[in-house]
Amino acid sequence: MATFQTTNYDLLKKQTASLIEDEHNMIAILSNMSALLNDNLDQINWVGFYLIDNGELILGPFQGHPACVHIKIGSGVCGTAVAENQTQVVADVTQFEGHIACDANSRSEIVIPIRVNDKVIGVLDIDAPITNRFNNEDKINLESIVKLIEQQL
Repeated sequence: MATFQTTNYDLLKKQTASLIEDEHNMIAILSNMSALLNDNLDQINWVGFYLIDNGELILGPFQGHPACVHIKIGSGVCGTAVAENQTQVVADVTQFEGHIACDANSRSEIVIPIRVNDKVIGVLDIDAPITNRFNNEDKINLESIVKLIEQQL
C-alpha cells in the first residue's frame, strides 16, 4: 500500500475559513477551494466541484486532468452522493457498480454533497491514484470543510 503524508486538517480548516470569509461568489469560492485542497491533500489526482444545473451535475471549478462534464443524478459516485444525499467513500472505484471513469488513473474517491437551505446544489469530488486513500478522518474533516463553504454560499 502506498504511503502518503497525513493532512493537517486543523490548519486546512483555518486556511479555508480565512480564504473564503469575505467572499460570496460561488465560482470564486469553489475555484480557490479546489486549488487549496489540491495543494494540501497528498496522493490525489483530481479535486473539484460538480454543480446541479437542469437536473444533472455539471462540471465546475477543479484541479486536475479534463473531466466528465455531465453526470446524471444517481449515476457514478457523484450522482449517487446527490441521490442519497450523503457522502460516498469508495476504497476501490473498480468495485463501485456504475463508476464513471473520467480518469483511468483514479483508484479511490470521496464525494461530499454541498447543501444550501437543506437542498443539495452540488458535490465536492476528490479522486486518488491509489486504493483506500480516504478514511473516516478524511470524511469527517472534509465534511467540515464543506460546511464552511456552505456557510458562504
